[in-house]
Amino acid sequence: MKIAIVGWGLEGQSAFKYFGPEHDYLIVSEQPADNFPQRSDKVKLQFLADTQGHGLRGSVKDLSYLDGIDACDKIIYQPTAIFNLQKVFGDNQHFWAKATTAYDIFSENCPSKNIIGVTGTKGKGTTSTLIAKMLQSSGKSIHIGGNIGTPILDLLPYIKSDDWVVWELANFQLKPASYSPHIAVCLMITEEHLDWHPSMQDYLDAKANIFKHQRSEDIAIYFADNKYSTQIARASLGHKIPYFKKPGAFVREDGMIVIGDNETQIIHKGEVKLLGEHNLQNVCAAVTTVWQVTQDTNAIKQVLTDFAGLEHRLEFVREIRGVKFFNDSFAATLSAPVAAMEAIKGTKVMIVGGFDRGLELDSLARAFTDYKDDVRKVLIIGAIGQRLAQALDEAGFRNYELIEDNNLNNIVKQSFEVAQPGDSVILSPGAASFDMFKDFEERGLEFKEAVNNL
Repeated sequence: MKIAIVGWGLEGQSAFKYFGPEHDYLIVSEQPADNFPQRSDKVKLQFLADTQGHGLRGSVKDLSYLDGIDACDKIIYQPTAIFNLQKVFGDNQHFWAKATTAYDIFSENCPSKNIIGVTGTKGKGTTSTLIAKMLQSSGKSIHIGGNIGTPILDLLPYIKSDDWVVWELANFQLKPASYSPHIAVCLMITEEHLDWHPSMQDYLDAKANIFKHQRSEDIAIYFADNKYSTQIARASLGHKIPYFKKPGAFVREDGMIVIGDNETQIIHKGEVKLLGEHNLQNVCAAVTTVWQVTQDTNAIKQVLTDFAGLEHRLEFVREIRGVKFFNDSFAATLSAPVAAMEAIKGTKVMIVGGFDRGLELDSLARAFTDYKDDVRKVLIIGAIGQRLAQALDEAGFRNYELIEDNNLNNIVKQSFEVAQPGDSVILSPGAASFDMFKDFEERGLEFKEAVNNL
């Protein structure tokens, strides 16, 4: 069989490993990669000569890199390529009958139906990890992957029929999805990725696929306080359960996290190790999900008292001369710096900015005005700088500095000079990293290195 792999990201590489060396391959990509397999009689490579900067793929004008893929027996494409493929192949049914994704391949071949899918604009990684740890603590055999790091096809050979799979799902992976997980979880949804999606409705339609293909025996869990999450959950034919209100988990007025109509007590919010009120949403989503599998309150509580969070998510780095440093590099949505300001008490120096997706900045600017008594200084970095500075001016917030230097060592040194003992310095960009870094992980690692160099 001749297989075309469109896109050489983690999912494309995973598909190449999954199908193995017995097939012939045409691997096409928008740009060259250092880890391409060796060219041979069985492996052909095709890519554009002009390389792009870091960031999201799927928007190049030159689509010649796709030439010849329709002659292959199977086409496996990374979902970010879907718009390019639609431009070239339109509604060619013969092509689309051969085209598939890692998502659909996994859904068709997974020996276990115990699949929990988690999506949302923010909190997917934390919630997925909480769910996996809670199930594991209760004695279940767990596999976790997807957008959180491990490509889902890499897990497939190791999954047994009684195992549980926790699958973090981004909008890109869901857009062409033909299947929905048995338990589907949708967290908060806000405007995001509109540099790729043609509209907010297209973004919502992609997210809705986590519910759209569910059957009556499946379970749809959604965030009751978010209109978009509530809206797309209606696409499910399964049993719908909200969280942040009954019968799902919610925070009672006395601070106790409870679940069910009888309000079974899980843990007091003060005992939860994760920082921030926003993480209580993720906690309630995870508790509601795990409750559908096991009511092991001891296992659930143990995880909530132990788990401090994932790397690059409000991660405490170091305290130097009374100044604490926090790495929140994963925070790429405009609401994230607000959540960070709420989570970290006391006076802070905020490092904000990055790649400009063209989103409206007024709400973020107003938030800084609301928190002006807690913010010693905002250091603005990256391509979004001029627009964010203008938005802050219009909101009446003047306590900022526009940093033209892209060297994170220098930026961290400057933040330390501004800070006073008792302050916290928080890197919470509220923007993607592509203007200065390969991804949020590189940004976070460089920030931590700069802090440790002080």
